[in-house]
Amino acid sequence: YSQLKAYHPPCVTRMYSKDGKLIEEYSRQNRIFVPIENMPKSVIEAFISAEDKNYYNHPGIDISSIIRAAISNVTHIIRRRRVEGGSTITQQVVKNFLLNSERSLDRKIKEAILSYMITQTLTKNEILELYLNQTYLGKGSYGVAAASLVYFNKSVDELTLNESALLAALPKAPSRFNPEKNYKRALAR
Repeated sequence: YSQLKAYHPPCVTRMYSKDGKLIEEYSRQNRIFVPIENMPKSVIEAFISAEDKNYYNHPGIDISSIIRAAISNVTHIIRRRRVEGGSTITQQVVKNFLLNSERSLDRKIKEAILSYMITQTLTKNEILELYLNQTYLGKGSYGVAAASLVYFNKSVDELTLNESALLAALPKAPSRFNPEKNYKRALAR
């Protein structure tokens, strides 16, 4: 958990001219870190609504979401469709920082255990801060602040409710829900 507590993400390095004009940006991952207290309420609410409606009411794992996903997956397996995960924001943080994206029962069990343990160490806001700054949102952008610039050419604090909702739709499948390529699909999500 110390790895999560000491999170220092790779961010963009900017070079400016003597008169203060931006000359160049360098980065491996296009990310601008924004502390949770500076994140607009509309962004936080949009992501919680899209990704984990019970976020503030569960201990890292949401049993009702797991049961819903399990029931739904019976149908998906019969129809040979991709199965649902039922992951919480906390589980996604664990997967992104501590585990891998392997689709196995073993990884899901580890993810659930670590998610519960992390909620005993970090606050919900600390976990959400990690999620909002680490998540890949398409077009080379990691985190909400970089994505708001890439998609809307706006600072995260300038986003409208609709723009916040659009960004919150992206983590599930950034290329499938990219509004420039799949507007109707993004709008439906």
